[in-house]
Amino acid sequence: MTRNVVAVVVTYNRRELLETTLRGITSGSVLPSTVVIVDNASTDGTADYLAAYNGPVATDVIRLTQNLGGAGGFVVGMERAVLDHAADYVWIMDDDTEPQHEALAEALAASQAYAAAAGDEPSFVASRVVWTDGRDHPMNRMRPRLGASEDDRATAVRAGGVQIRTASFVCILIAAGQIRRHGLPIADYFIWNDDLEYTARISRHRNAISVEKSIANHHTKSFGDAGADPGARFYYEVRNKLWVYTRSSALTPWEKVLYSGASVRNWSRTIAGSPNKRLLLKGLLRGILHGIRAPRSNEQVLNGIYPLRDVRLTGGPVT
Repeated sequence: MTRNVVAVVVTYNRRELLETTLRGITSGSVLPSTVVIVDNASTDGTADYLAAYNGPVATDVIRLTQNLGGAGGFVVGMERAVLDHAADYVWIMDDDTEPQHEALAEALAASQAYAAAAGDEPSFVASRVVWTDGRDHPMNRMRPRLGASEDDRATAVRAGGVQIRTASFVCILIAAGQIRRHGLPIADYFIWNDDLEYTARISRHRNAISVEKSIANHHTKSFGDAGADPGARFYYEVRNKLWVYTRSSALTPWEKVLYSGASVRNWSRTIAGSPNKRLLLKGLLRGILHGIRAPRSNEQVLNGIYPLRDVRLTGGPVT
């Protein structure tokens, strides 16, 4: 049975990298039916490039009047994919992602093989993410599902994957039924950890897998994780992790304890090893202060920018 895959790409002021992303998507052995591109009010000529773009796959370009960050961009793009393009799967990625030739084909095959073995599809399938030299990218390490049963692990292996709990928004294939069931990411995160919260949310009660043969390149400037001297963005790391641990039901209570401890340890290491300790300490304090309050609703964040609709009211089947 042919399933409708809609790709979603969020971009901001990275026109040349966006071109690489679109070439990767449209040169695959299996193509999505549509590519939804959310332009976060870029100022580098991206709008002109997209206005003239005429690729081999239908495109739906949404130009926002304000930069909503990756989080807000994915909210808009995923909503459009589900409601306007009737996606069965939503294939999401940033504008510095380059899916390789078999990335989508292998992800689809793994999802369907898992369904054949387990009776239902995984909540999402994550690709293996590598840097430009082919090494596994430390920024995109996936958290394993602790306590997964031997049967679940074996099912994942038979489908060509391994059990995971969370993944980054760098080349993951999400069953659209899970978006209808659980709603959209949280736009107020802006950047960082929106993917942690969302993938944990949709996989809390349904398994997710990563697939070795589905590969995407992540074209970051350097080889390292988010703790490699994040500068002013450290504020979002702290605030958003606090939101995940205190304002979301995505993680179980014991996961929150384990992840919180790991975060405090990583923050300490990041600050200790940074030449910008004062800047990071300022971000830490601001992040703690602002993390006390709950994030705004998506409707509040997008008010006057995009007329957001509720994907959970479509009445479509939940798969």
